Amino acid sequence: MVHHRGMNNHLLAKVEDCGLTAADTVVQNAPLTFDISIWQMLAPLVVGGRVRVVERETAADPWALFGLVAEERVPVLEVVPSLLRAALESWAAPGAAALPPAALRLLMVTGEALPREVAEQWLGVHPAIPLINAFGPTECSDDVTHALLDSPAALPAGPVPIGLPVRNTRLYVLDDRLRPVPPGTPGELYAAGTGVGRGYLDDPARTAAVFTADPFDDRPGARMYRTGDYVRQDEDGRLVFLERRDHQVKIRGHRIELGEIESVLAAHPEVSQAVVLVRDDAAGERRLVAYVVGAVDGLREHAAGRLPDYMVPTAYLALDALPLTANGKLDRAALPAPEATAAGTGRGPRTPWEEVLCRLVAEVLGLPRVSIDDDFFDLGGHSLLATRLVSRIRGTLGAELTIRAVFEHPTVAGLARALDGADRARAALRPMARPEPLPLSYAQQRLWFLNRLDEQGGMYNIPLAIRLSGALDVAALEAALNGVVARHEALRTVFPEVDGEPRQVVLPSARLELTVRRVGKSELPGALVEMAGQGFDLAAELPLRAVLFGLGADEHVLLLVLHHIAGDGWSLAPLLRDLEAGYLGRKLAELPVQYADYALWQREVLGSEGDPESLAARQLAFWREALAGLPEVLELPADRPRPAVASYRGERMGWRLDSGTHEALTALARESGASVFMVLQAALAALYTRLGAGTDIPLGTVVAGRTDEALEELVGFFVNTLVLRTDTSGDPSFRDLVKRVREWDLAAFGHQDVPFERLVELLNPERSLARHPLFQTLLVLQNTDDPDLDLPGVIPSLEGIAGGVAKFDLTFDLRETFDGQGRPAGIEGEIEYALDLFDPEGVSALCERFARVLELLLADPDVQVSGLDLVSEVERVVLAGWGRGERLGVVRGVVEGLEEQAARTPGVVAVVCGGERVTYGELAARAGRLARVLVGRGVGWMTGWRWRCRGRWIWWWRCGRC
Repeated sequence: MVHHRGMNNHLLAKVEDCGLTAADTVVQNAPLTFDISIWQMLAPLVVGGRVRVVERETAADPWALFGLVAEERVPVLEVVPSLLRAALESWAAPGAAALPPAALRLLMVTGEALPREVAEQWLGVHPAIPLINAFGPTECSDDVTHALLDSPAALPAGPVPIGLPVRNTRLYVLDDRLRPVPPGTPGELYAAGTGVGRGYLDDPARTAAVFTADPFDDRPGARMYRTGDYVRQDEDGRLVFLERRDHQVKIRGHRIELGEIESVLAAHPEVSQAVVLVRDDAAGERRLVAYVVGAVDGLREHAAGRLPDYMVPTAYLALDALPLTANGKLDRAALPAPEATAAGTGRGPRTPWEEVLCRLVAEVLGLPRVSIDDDFFDLGGHSLLATRLVSRIRGTLGAELTIRAVFEHPTVAGLARALDGADRARAALRPMARPEPLPLSYAQQRLWFLNRLDEQGGMYNIPLAIRLSGALDVAALEAALNGVVARHEALRTVFPEVDGEPRQVVLPSARLELTVRRVGKSELPGALVEMAGQGFDLAAELPLRAVLFGLGADEHVLLLVLHHIAGDGWSLAPLLRDLEAGYLGRKLAELPVQYADYALWQREVLGSEGDPESLAARQLAFWREALAGLPEVLELPADRPRPAVASYRGERMGWRLDSGTHEALTALARESGASVFMVLQAALAALYTRLGAGTDIPLGTVVAGRTDEALEELVGFFVNTLVLRTDTSGDPSFRDLVKRVREWDLAAFGHQDVPFERLVELLNPERSLARHPLFQTLLVLQNTDDPDLDLPGVIPSLEGIAGGVAKFDLTFDLRETFDGQGRPAGIEGEIEYALDLFDPEGVSALCERFARVLELLLADPDVQVSGLDLVSEVERVVLAGWGRGERLGVVRGVVEGLEEQAARTPGVVAVVCGGERVTYGELAARAGRLARVLVGRGVGWMTGWRWRCRGRWIWWWRCGRC
C-alpha cells in the first residue's frame, strides 16, 4: 500500500478517540505486515508511550497474551475476534479463572466480523471494560468505523454493528450503479477521506478498479475506495457488516452469501461456531461444506427449514476447534476436505435394477458407492442433480421417471419400486444427424415469420447493457465474444428461406465485430435505446450484436443485443459465463449438443400429431379441452381504449411487497401444498374478478423448457409459454381458490412440451393486431439470478435502458428475496405495462390494489372473493365527500369560466384532436357559430353554451339526438 500524509491526521484522530496518553503501552501482537500492527506501533509513539514487541507464539496464545497485558498494565488492546473467542473459552474451562485485566480499560476487536455471542460473553465477564468493534480495510490508513459497546444492553438484535465513521472519513453505501441505498437496504461500502490510500504500488490496473472517482465530492481528483464489503444501516444509523463481496459464490446458477448460511448454522443450540466453504467433489460438482464446533446431528434439517434448498450444505464436519492463522484469523485453507465414505454402509443392491440405480446415484453425487437405503438428498442431492439423475435413468434403463418421483422416493429402494410403473422413456437428447435443409424449432418458426413482417423492428430483441469501470482489455473482450460465438451454434446461425420455408443454416465459422463508439455521458441513454431497438435481418445477419460505448479511458458500457430466435432470458447467464472464461483465457469443454440437435430432438419427442399415442397428440388433446371457451380478451379498467393496432410501446415500474406479506404468502403456500407463485396467481385472479374482468381469468407464465441436463449451459430459445386458467366462479374462499389454482397449474406444468405457437394454431382464437392471443397478462416469479460478469480489474454493473417494449398489456416480473437467516425478506420486481392502455398513475393504483388484496386475503384466507373491499380509507373519505352533496358556495359556471379564459388567453391551445389544435379564442368562436346555427334552425334555444332539447337542459356537445 502507498499512503499519503493524510494518514497522520487519521492516526491522531484514532489516538484521541481511544484516549491514549504518554503513560499508555500498546502491545504489538502481530507481524508488521498485518495492517492493525501499524497503528499499534505508531499510536503510543506519537503520545510518548511504549511499544512492546512480543514473539509470535505469545501473540497467538490468548492465555499468554492476556497474561502479558496484565503484567505490563496495558490500557488498550486490539485483537481479532477469533483470538478473543479462544481466550474466553480458555477462561471458561473447568478450574480456570478469568485473568484480571488490571489496567485494561478498552478492548478493541477488528479484522473479522465480531460474533454476537463473543461480545455478550466478554461484557458478561468484564462489564467494566467496554468493547470497540473496529472496522477498516487494509487500503485505508486504519479503521474507518468504530462501534462502542459498553454493556450487553448496547448490543442490538441481530449482527453486532461496526458503528459510525471515524473522524476525517466519509462512508457511502451504494448499489451496483453507485447510487445510495435506503437505510436498512444492503449495499456495498465505499470509503473516502484522508485515511484512504493512493493505490497499489506498481499495479495501476488494480488501482483503477477499486480507487475510483468520488461522485459525491466536488473537489478535483477526489477519490473513494471500493471496500468489497456489503453493509446496511440499522435504525440508529450505525453500519452493520453483512458479508464480503468476494465471499459470495455461485452454486448451480445462484449467487450465495456464505455468511447467511453460517449465521443459520450458528443459531443451532448445539453449535458454537460455523464456517461454510465451497469444495469440488470427485465428479467436479461444486458443493457446500459446513464445518462446525459442536454437534452435527439434525443440523441439515435445521438448515433446510430456514434456507432455500440450494443454500443447504451437503456435508457437515464437526471439529474440536476452528484452525487459526498466526494473526489469529480463521485459516480456511486448513479446514479438512470431507470424506466421501459415509454413504454405502447400508444394504447392498438386491436386483439388477437396484445395482444400476446405485451406480447412477453414486455417479451423479460424486460418491464411490451408495446403499439402497441412502437418502439422495441427505447425501447432497438437490433439484438440479435430481434432473440429472432422471436423465441418466432415462438413458440407461429406458424408463421415464418424473422429478416428483425422486422427491417422493429418494432412496434406491424406493426408486426401484417407482420404476415398476414408469412409462417408457422418451428419446434422450443427443447429437442428431443433420438433414438438409435443417428445420427450425417450433418456437423459432413464429419468430421468423414475425421478423419477415417487420425486419426493422426490435420487438423480439433481448438487450443487456453492462457498465465496465476499470482497465478494460478491448481486444481480449472481442476475442472472448468470438469465442462464445464459436462455442454456441445458435449464435452463428442464419435463417434464409428455402422453397418457401425457413431453414437453419449453421455457419462453420463467423466473426462478430465489436463495434466501439465514443459517446458522452449525456448521449449514452439515447445511444443505448437506438442500438437496442435496431432490427435484425435474420436471413443474412448473425442474431447477436455487440457494441462497446466508450465514456472515458476506464469507463465503458457493453451492449449485447440477442435476437429471441437464438436465445432467451436463461441464455444470458451461460453466455456471460463463457464470455468471462474467454476473457480470462480459460478453455471450455465442448458442449454435448447444439441447438440444432435440440430442434430435431424436439420433433422426435413430440411425434406426429396424427398418432393418438404420441406426446404431441396427448398434450394437445389436454389443452384443447382445458382451454375450451376461453375468453377472447381479458378486459381490465384501463386509462384509454384499446387501439385497433397495438404499438407495443411499454414502460416499467418498480414494485415491492414487504417481508411480512412475503412470510404470510410462504406460510399459506406451505399449508396449502402450493407454491408462492400459485398463491400470487390466485390473488391476482381474485383482484381481476373484483375489477370486473369476470370469473374466467387466463394468465400467462413462462417455463425454462430446459428439461435435459445437456441444455443447462447452452445458448438457445428453449423457453415456453403456458396459459394458466383460473376459475373464480361460485364465489370461493381464497383458500379454496388456491387449491383450484394448484390443481390447474400442476396439470399445466405436466403438459408443457407443446410449443405455445402450436397451441395458438390449434385453438385458432380470433386473431387481432390489438392484443396478444389467449392471455394479456403475464405473471412470472423468477428463480434464477441476474446474469453477471466478473472481469479482472473491472467493476461491472447493470446499466438500465430507457423505454421498452410491452408484448402484453401487463407483465408482473417478480422475484423472492431472503434475509441473512434465509427468511422471507420481501418480493420485488417490475411491472411492465403497455402505453397504449395505461398511464403510470393507473398502473400504480392497480399495484396498490394488488398489495391491498394480498393483505386482506392473507389476513383471512377464508374470506370469499366477493368480500374483498378494494376501496382504501383515503378513497372512502373522498367518495363520501362526493356523495354528500356539500354546499360549495357560489360557483362560477363552466360557460362563464371558458368565456373569461378565452378573453384572457385567446391564443393558448385549448383542445387537441389528432393533428388539429384549437385555441381558446377559436373554441369560443366556434361555439358561438354553432349556437347561432342551431337557433336559426329552430332545433332549440340557447343560453350561453347550454340549450334546451325536448324538455331537457343539455350541454351542446352531449346531444346526439338532434
